[in-house]
Amino acid sequence: MSNINRRQAVVAFLAGLTAQSIHSSAHAQTSKLSRIIIGFPPGGGVDSALRPLVQNMSDGFPGGLIIESKPGAATRLAVEYVKNSLPDGTTMLFTPDFSLTLAPFSFKKLNYDPIADFSPVATVNSSPLVLCVGPSVPETVRTPAEYIAWCRLNPNLAAYASSGAGAAPHFTGVMFSKASDCPLLHVPYKGNAPALVDVMGGQISCVFSSLGEALPRLGTSRLRALATTGLKRSRFLPEVPTMVELGYSDLVSEPWLGLFMPANTPKGIVLKTSVLFNDALKLPALRESYAKQGIEPIQSTPESTVALLKADMNRWGSIVKASGFIPEE
Repeated sequence: MSNINRRQAVVAFLAGLTAQSIHSSAHAQTSKLSRIIIGFPPGGGVDSALRPLVQNMSDGFPGGLIIESKPGAATRLAVEYVKNSLPDGTTMLFTPDFSLTLAPFSFKKLNYDPIADFSPVATVNSSPLVLCVGPSVPETVRTPAEYIAWCRLNPNLAAYASSGAGAAPHFTGVMFSKASDCPLLHVPYKGNAPALVDVMGGQISCVFSSLGEALPRLGTSRLRALATTGLKRSRFLPEVPTMVELGYSDLVSEPWLGLFMPANTPKGIVLKTSVLFNDALKLPALRESYAKQGIEPIQSTPESTVALLKADMNRWGSIVKASGFIPEE
């Protein structure tokens, strides 16, 4: 599916959002404590994106709503936990897309089916990656093409960092390398933050970083943005062009965060929770909080979320296969 068709499918489903006959004041039909499970430790980017949502949704969960961290196995422990939970709406998964869109292609064995084992609730946000370079790259290098030209002259330094093998930044770098016809060594890190630290320290030349984590560090001599990977320019970096603008027509990578429940959760509960999330995402205070993190909230439906999930699984499956990536586990 092309990038344009992918977005058209999502937009078509979004058009039905206002037609939902579920009022935002509806509760989750239970007095039990509700939990949102994340596959990361507290205090990280995913936790920071979820916390303001939870604070603005508590009225919709009469039994209470909390965040519970279950880190480990590249988020798979959290995903499997929710898969095996009771489908009563009290246990939810809040996860980056790669846990569902890329994991089937980047692990030899997966104990869950992204489509069959979950009920999509909402897509919370979508954000591009940022191609950034550090002090090991001369100040005269200001575009991806100039970076590639520099790499050709310095093949021993032609490498990029990512938040880890098998995630979107890794395969975005693969696409960039192929589109540029220039071999770039992939150097995986255990998270985006340590990757940025080494780029800013000059240990590695560039990184495909999450937008939110790169923003506070940009504008110094230690980190500068060459391009973003969205279909359009980010409002948080309006002066930075997209890879598409610069001639890399297929180099689009817009990771997202989504909310899911176990399969067979009653449709009424799924719809009510979806509306609660969408209403919270409209609040000025939450949007202001998200803007500080470089997060662009979006409105969605369960239908648009599953459409996006299927489209991205399709797209990333082809990219991973073409890359020749061999899962290690």
